[in-house]
This record gives sequence, C-alpha cells and structure tokens, in this order.
Amino acid sequence: MALTSIQLKKRLDDKFSDEKWITRYNREEDKYRVELKDSKQGVSITLPAVIAKYEKRGDQAIDELVYHVTSSLDMMAQKQSLKDREKSIFPVIRSTSFATETNAKTQLIYHEHTAETRIYYALDLGETYQLIDQPMLEEVKWTEDHLKEISQFNLKTLPVTFNEDMVADNAFYFVNANDGYDASRILNKSWLKTFKEEAKGEVVLSVPHQDTLIVADIVNDAGYDIIAQMAMQFFAEGRVPITSLSFVYEDDELKPIFILAKKKPTDKQD
Repeated sequence: MALTSIQLKKRLDDKFSDEKWITRYNREEDKYRVELKDSKQGVSITLPAVIAKYEKRGDQAIDELVYHVTSSLDMMAQKQSLKDREKSIFPVIRSTSFATETNAKTQLIYHEHTAETRIYYALDLGETYQLIDQPMLEEVKWTEDHLKEISQFNLKTLPVTFNEDMVADNAFYFVNANDGYDASRILNKSWLKTFKEEAKGEVVLSVPHQDTLIVADIVNDAGYDIIAQMAMQFFAEGRVPITSLSFVYEDDELKPIFILAKKKPTDKQD
C-alpha cells in the first residue's frame, strides 16, 4: 500500500516528538514544518517528494530526511563565524522563490544568476552547512565581492565526477558527488567551457535540485524530450528543489528554456 501524506505526517510527528521541536502540517500545500522551539529556525518539508523517495527506498528515505533535518537545525542553533574558515565557503544554487532572509529577519547574502536561479553562499560544517547572512559577513568585515571570490575559488577545487548514459544517441552526464554542492558545479565556468568545446551537439544543463546536476550533449530532438522528463522527475524527488526547467549553454551564458515535445526548445524569454 502506498504511503499517504497523512500517514507520513504521523510518522514525522513521532520522529519529532521531543519538546525542543515545534511541528505543523499545511494540508493545502502538503508541507510539514519543523522548527526549533527556542530559536524558531526551521525547515519546510514537501511531503510528496518524500513519498516519491519512500516508494523507491522505503524507511531509509525517511530516516535520512530526519537525520538531515535534525543535524541541520541543531547546527543552525549554534552561532557560526567565518573567521579563519575561508576554505569552507562554497556557492549554492537556489530557486528565485527561495527566502532572502532568515527566520530571524537577517538578510541572506545572494546574487542573481538566471531568471530561474540565485546564488547563495554556504559555510560548510561537515555533515551540513549554514547559509551566510549579513551579520556573519559584517563580523569579519568582508565585502560581498570577497565572499563571492572565495566561494568560486573553493568551488573549482571540488572534483567533477559523473555517470554517463547514452539515450537515442544523446549523451547525459549526471554529477552526483553527494557533497551538497552538485548543483553548484554549474557555476564552474572553466569546466563548462571545456565541455562545450568537446560536445558534438548543443549543451543543455539542468539543476532540478541541490544534489543533482545533469549535463547533456543533445544531437537530436529526442534528446530535448529526455532531459525535460529527467528534470521533472528529479525536481519532484529533490529535498531542496530548484527548477524543472533546463538551460542552454551558449556564448558563456545559461539561458532558461521551455522544452516542447518533439521540437527543439523555444527560448523562455521570447
């Protein structure tokens, strides 16, 4: 029997029954909210995405979610500093609908990326990371440009490993290092340029959620349909969804596109 949202809610209620947690369920949006009672910091969980993972991986999917939420919020409750931690700062990709300030109403540091995405900045804490806000930046007297420069340098030190799959003569590469920065690798311009130079067709990328980057070498119409389907599936299953749209990489720019079945994509901004 398939797991329903109400059944999942009850299981999460049991997992977060400790007095330090505040939980609530939004039936209309089908989201479950977990907050630390003292700080009111929290995360919202999209239940259909968890159910999709549960259908593939069973209880392990729920256990991993609970571990990620508890470790992240426990770490957020601790005051973090950027002092002497330059090597632990990385850029992260989020959707344009993502919050621009914390629950405590402090401004998060971010820059615009595409019509669908923004770049935020994270302090890596090992098992999780914390998004960098204005007070953290002011404490060490850094400029936003300095933060951006550091994060880009550190990003280039991350290896770009992937699994390759050939479908209908189109090559699909799945970057999945499981380090929290898979989607961030779309910002590695030198790697993208090299990929573009070696591609046989058009380079199309997708960042459906933070733990997946799909890079495709599209040589025929079928390839566009395939990456569109992949992006939708990964977007629905992601813990931190970003966008179900894909991007064409040309002239050193990423251009969001709509992909129409059996047709070459039409630029979204047209």
